[in-house]
Amino acid sequence: MNWGVFEGLLSGVNKYSTAFGRVWLSLVFIFRLLVYLVAAERVWSDDHKDFDCNTRQPGCTNVCFDHFFPISHIRLWALQLILVTCPSLLVIMHVAYREAKEQRLREIQGDNYRCIYPNPGKKRGGLWWTYLLSLIFKACVDVVFLYIFYRFYRNYTLPRLVKCELPPCPNVVDCFISRPTEKNIFTLFMVATTCVCVVLNLIEATYLIGKRCHECLEPREGDSRR
Repeated sequence: MNWGVFEGLLSGVNKYSTAFGRVWLSLVFIFRLLVYLVAAERVWSDDHKDFDCNTRQPGCTNVCFDHFFPISHIRLWALQLILVTCPSLLVIMHVAYREAKEQRLREIQGDNYRCIYPNPGKKRGGLWWTYLLSLIFKACVDVVFLYIFYRFYRNYTLPRLVKCELPPCPNVVDCFISRPTEKNIFTLFMVATTCVCVVLNLIEATYLIGKRCHECLEPREGDSRR
């Protein structure tokens, strides 16, 4: 995918989002995606190569590394970013479906055409549900990955020294992780930005529901006054 297509997708997501959604998009793009691509990926590029154990027993280092690092931070973050951004693309596809339907009906009916979606990007009907479910899905994905990170790496931190006694290690072996302080800083930063994104998604979902309830109550209040 070239940058032109990527820029078009970002502008589409930004166009059909609320103010909270635009803040969320900026946070994901600047503080999560760019940090991941520019810095975090390089920090974890040598995690296996520089994982040193004080033994020459063949296979011991590989077994210990697999035990303490069952899944790499980088691969988990990549999967998380993919799952988090996909629902926003579904909103764009829903709007594009509305526009294509309008164009098809306009060509078929001609002068008798009646506009179904005066504003295809307006969050009404199915698009409102698509947008709301995308917010809930994004929040749930972030929460699930926070839990996964916590289960694999307790308290989201990496120790400087780990002791391994798994076969084929001959005894208790000391293993050292490369750049643990730097990795802990990046991990806590990504965890903090993920928590902020979850809060923004919940706030935006509450805003959408509250706004919709207010719009539904307005006609009833007008009827009661009459």
